[in-house]
Parts: sequence; structure tokens; C-alpha cells
Amino acid sequence: MPLLAPAPQALNRRLIAVKPITVPTSPASDSSTGSSPARNVSGGIEGDIERSLDLQVKVTAPLEGANLPVIVFSHGNAWSMDGYEPLVDRWAAAGFVVIQPTHLDSRRHHIGFDDPRFATIWRVRIADLHAVLDHLDDVLDQVPDLPRRVERDHIAVVGHSWGGQSAGALLGARVLDADGTPGEDFAHPSVKAGALIATTGTGDTLTPFALEHLPFMRPGYSTMTTPALVIAGGKDQSAMSTRGPDWFTDAYTLSPAPKRLLTITDGEHTLGGLAGEAVKETSDEDPTRVALVADAVAAYLLDVLSGDATAWQDLQQQAATSSGAFGIQSK
Repeated sequence: MPLLAPAPQALNRRLIAVKPITVPTSPASDSSTGSSPARNVSGGIEGDIERSLDLQVKVTAPLEGANLPVIVFSHGNAWSMDGYEPLVDRWAAAGFVVIQPTHLDSRRHHIGFDDPRFATIWRVRIADLHAVLDHLDDVLDQVPDLPRRVERDHIAVVGHSWGGQSAGALLGARVLDADGTPGEDFAHPSVKAGALIATTGTGDTLTPFALEHLPFMRPGYSTMTTPALVIAGGKDQSAMSTRGPDWFTDAYTLSPAPKRLLTITDGEHTLGGLAGEAVKETSDEDPTRVALVADAVAAYLLDVLSGDATAWQDLQQQAATSSGAFGIQSK
């Protein structure tokens, strides 16, 4: 049976996209922003790395509508604010304001695995997300008429692949050291929910390459208390872990409730092509699968942030009749 996805209301909305918007990476001076001590990850990162390049973001939003919730989206390794349009445009058409930062690991910055700076980029990624949230008003002011239409109490973080681990840190996940001790708390108080797509599991089965280049790929989920949707592909076999596709469900199984899990049986790491059409990393290109991922995130966030469960209930009904094409769990 083909995949189906709940169609968010008003997918025919006209959209506006504004880029590049430069975001300050210094702590916001206004204490009313709701920022947290984790903002100290910005800037010099305790002397390890300087963000010598501007933090730039893209904002995509519907041209009309009020009380719009916000998604801050963290891209996968090497991508940028210019990717993931199949997701972002669908979220904006469903009534979300989407903000996409370009992290330092973007291929346009030429900082690869062998660059000595790469080992601390995971911290800069988290700092980027904090900077966007701490300077949210400054970002929104760059889009005409948008600030008055945004619901600032309805903010979510979403990420794909490495972006999922980055977003997870703002939900409360922490990087574990070699002894399994949780590291710093980078949760952000303004984030009310999140969605982690094809996101790293625990680090006890990392391959030798991952151990050498990505030692921070050891998320601990026992402290991730913020509500979240986890999306995993049933055929997502990572080159970074010796485990199978169930590795990508750890964010659900190892975190405290409330959490939900969407498993797409034939999905691989890009789940049909999340980053864009005809992208070389896509091994399972399927626009319908991408629409399912986009609409599931929108339905979940509308339920958790706004209390509108209509689309999520539709998705549950479709999962029950999908002949195993996708399934949903919750706790």
C-alpha cells in the first residue's frame, strides 16, 4: 500500500523566504529573552574554536496568518540553509515560520573531518541554535510584517541526522563521556517541543572512523525531558555504527515520556530525499515519503504546541491501515 500523509490545512498558502539574515553570536543583552546559561557555548567555546564566519539564517514563512508557531531547523552534516526545501516549504505552507541556520560544517565553509577545528563544531552547532533563539526578535524583524504574527510561546527545534543531535541538546540530551557521565546541559527554556529525524543513537557501537572523528556522537537521552517526536527509517543502516536501523530509535526508547516514534519501514537515512530533489546522498528517493515526514512533524507540533490534534489523529488512522508501511508508538 502506498504511503499516505495527512494534508495540513492550507497547503496552498503563499510563502516568503528571506536570506541571508546575519544573527549575532554574542549573548543577548536583554534578560527577558528567556535565554539560559547554555548561551555560554557561543563565541570562543572556551578557547577551542572561534566562529570567524557570520552565522546566517534563512526564514521561510506564510504570507498570511496569525499566531504562527516557530521551527528552528538544524541541517545534517555539510548542508546549509539552502537545503531541505521539500520539508521547509511544506511546514511553512502548513502555517509555521521556519528558521534555518547554516552551521560551520556546511561544505561551503570547507571544514572537513580532518580539520582540527572539526572536533568542537558540535558545540558551535548548539551555540548557533541558542543564538537564533536568543535573538529571535532580531531575526523576525528582517521579514516585513512577520513579528506581530508569530506566537513566541510556540517554539520547536527540529533536526535531521547530525542536526537531530544538535536539536536534541536543546531538548535536554547531553553528550556522554567515555565513562558514560552526562556532559553539560544545553537545554533552552524557550523550546517547548521538538522532532528528531534519523538521529544518532548511543555511542557504544561506533565504528573506528566515528570514534576517531566523531567522539561527541555519544548522546545520552535520559535527561531529554522535553516532548519530542522521533522519526526513524527501517532500512537506515549507518556507516557510523555497527548496529542496525534500531540505532536511530534510541532517542525514543532511552528518553523519558512524553515521546512519540514514527518508523517508516522502507526509509533510509534521507527518508525519501529530505534535503532536496535528485540529491546524491539520497538512496531511496520518494517524494511521498518526504511528504509523510514533513506532515508528521507538522501534525505532531500542532498537537503539542497548539492543542490541535486533528492532523495527528488522521496520521494514526492512516498508520493503522498502511499495511505496515509506517507505524507509530507513544509513551
